Amino acid sequence: MGMEKGKLENKRIVAQHNGEAGGPLMIVFGAMHGNEKVGVDALTYLDKMLEVEHITNPGFCFKGNLLGIIGNLKAFERGERFIDLDINRHWDKEYIAKIKLKKDEEKLSEDKELLEVNQLIHEAIELFDPPKVYILDLHTTSSDGGIFTIPSNDDESIHIAKGLHAPVITKMMVGLRGTTMHYFNTPNFGKETVALTFEAGQHKDPKSVNRAIAAIINFMRTIACVKSEDVENIHDKILIDYSKNLPKVTTLILRHGIKEDDEFKMIPGFKNFQKVKKGEALANDKNGVIYAPENARLLMPLYQKKGEDGFFLVKDLE
Repeated sequence: MGMEKGKLENKRIVAQHNGEAGGPLMIVFGAMHGNEKVGVDALTYLDKMLEVEHITNPGFCFKGNLLGIIGNLKAFERGERFIDLDINRHWDKEYIAKIKLKKDEEKLSEDKELLEVNQLIHEAIELFDPPKVYILDLHTTSSDGGIFTIPSNDDESIHIAKGLHAPVITKMMVGLRGTTMHYFNTPNFGKETVALTFEAGQHKDPKSVNRAIAAIINFMRTIACVKSEDVENIHDKILIDYSKNLPKVTTLILRHGIKEDDEFKMIPGFKNFQKVKKGEALANDKNGVIYAPENARLLMPLYQKKGEDGFFLVKDLE
């Protein structure tokens, strides 16, 4: 770690672009879950795009600073969701304070990741001293069928989420704990901070990378890092076309949490936003069949070995 010539030096940084002063600090996470490599690929491509943009577009101007970071580096190197625990369920002020007091040999792999990322963000804020910090956490899902955004509870996060041309899921902050959106906020970083999450599609779908790139670019436009006229319509079209048959806004009504010894297994074939009926069989565990408690849409059915969420149920608002 360290700072040199206006840039941060760190092995987990995969994209860094410094523009004109006065703009925000935009931090984009990829691979907060190590098996979700799409975000890292998207940031790598974007870094190259920004590097050469001025050649084809001499009037291009980037305002502020962009930092693309691998969230769970060790798990990413292994291609696993996590090693000891789900890092995106432990972004918690009290938890981080507790692991800071542990001896190094007592720390779990994700404990070290949390502390390193936290320190890196504080270094970035100290170096760039931005008027505002924006966080975009890129993810993919084990199931196919849709993209979506998860805003935090503040109005600006919801406004940005709607600008990404993907379904917006409300009340996920209530259904989950310890995510980047819970932790990356103004009180924890001493700068006005706005965070949201973008789910780009299925893990292995090659088009998920294109959707992640489009989301980052639209995000940059919405927070005024780049001018609207410098953003090609194709980036809007990619997201609009994929979301055209999906609801605009839904709200969480149920999270089915699971433990390692539950023997949870999702019934094959479900997709994101698929409509399910009350009483429909969704999964099995050691206690028997798990049925939908009401008519709803299914979100993030679990089709991978590791995870603490079996599925979510949402209802349309728009």
